[in-house]
Amino acid sequence: MTTSDTTPVAQEPPAGTHAHGRSWTVALRERLVRELPPERLLPDGQPTYVASWIYVFGVASIAALITIILSGTILALKGPAWWHETSVGHFFNSIHLWAVEIFFFVMVVHLWGKYWMAAWRGGRVRVWVTGAIVFLVAVPTALTGYVSQQNFDAQWISTQAKDAMNAVGVGAFFNVMNFGQMYSWHILIFPIAVVAIVAGHVLLVRRNGVVPPIELGERLAKATGGEDDGVRR
Repeated sequence: MTTSDTTPVAQEPPAGTHAHGRSWTVALRERLVRELPPERLLPDGQPTYVASWIYVFGVASIAALITIILSGTILALKGPAWWHETSVGHFFNSIHLWAVEIFFFVMVVHLWGKYWMAAWRGGRVRVWVTGAIVFLVAVPTALTGYVSQQNFDAQWISTQAKDAMNAVGVGAFFNVMNFGQMYSWHILIFPIAVVAIVAGHVLLVRRNGVVPPIELGERLAKATGGEDDGVRR
């Protein structure tokens, strides 16, 4: 007498699922693709109004930030004696300084330009807020750089700034006269924060699209019968 083997064969779960539910990696991937589809993350074109000069200052801020990071990395690797006593060190120190000056100039113009354009329209509040936060974080980043120069200028700035830090109650853990502490804040903590917020800001711009001029936004709202947003659907 023969018998057939009727033992059920275990079936592999469908791709992207667990035995107990949906894979979190699949959920995360689908969320990222939904929020940042490839055609928005890496577009091959922009609206014609982006050709206006007011839209240049955001890109100029990023270009200046890249220059700051590259020159600052070289300065951090070589040390204070190099940037004070050698001609090449003076050159990179000057590049770093003027990149910071340009960064703040174009960033302020960018902020004011977007303020008068009401760039928070169409659900872009987070875009505007992250841009403003970048400016606020960049200010103490510059301050820690000034007090880390290891010269008389740094000594003067630090002795004057310590009273302000003590007045607002942060002098106990943010000692501007402590070179080691300020240098760590300047080359590690603050730059990571600035780069992370800038990256989030750029991703939000990609997600929501570049804000249109107010007049164009009003015409779009009338044509669609909806809110003035200009968001690419």
